[in-house]
Amino acid sequence: MVPRVPEVPGVLGCAIVKLLVLGGTGGTGRHIVTQALEKGHEVTILARDRGKAGLTHERLRIADGDVRHSAQVSEAMRGQDAVLSAIGRGMSFKSENLIAQSVPGIIEAMRGTGVKRLVFTSALGVGDTYRISPLLPKIFFSTLLRGIYADKLIGDQMIRNSGLDWTIVQPAVLTDGPLTTNYRVGEHLSLSGMNKVSRADTAHFIVDRINDRTTFGKTLILAN
Repeated sequence: MVPRVPEVPGVLGCAIVKLLVLGGTGGTGRHIVTQALEKGHEVTILARDRGKAGLTHERLRIADGDVRHSAQVSEAMRGQDAVLSAIGRGMSFKSENLIAQSVPGIIEAMRGTGVKRLVFTSALGVGDTYRISPLLPKIFFSTLLRGIYADKLIGDQMIRNSGLDWTIVQPAVLTDGPLTTNYRVGEHLSLSGMNKVSRADTAHFIVDRINDRTTFGKTLILAN
């Protein structure tokens, strides 16, 4: 049986926001979808395989499409207030240029539909945060994850130059741990060892800060 998210009223004092979630069938994306619905938002998932959504809800719509196809992204984006992206290659070490091929179409679709707000999930160690990462993670970033991170860097740079109201979220190593809401966030964090953060906590930050203008134009690190 497909699980059903419990009905929860909209956030007190906040208008219900219509959200397009990209990567909504993946590990972090599912948490984003679930938590957004719990907060009263209306959610659309763009999915190649709607069966992977894993839940049903009266405020959840699934649009068939591929994030690499700008026309399909644009169609799913019509009428939305914000875009939350958790697209990625999961456990794969091969980028297949997913981000580099997807981000231009996402930006084009947002400009074409007038949607300004974008929260984009990247990763700790991409770009400038490589320098502040501890030695052990750096080894993984520059070897096994080299291709994945090069692809993510291309996407991050395009988003920064997009003119959108963007926030790039760079979580530490993602785990399947529980939602704790006990995590650190900032443009600069003190890091040591192999820093981690749960997918649930990452989703919590993303959904919680949709309307937070203090995060616009910032790249923020998340870690426990």
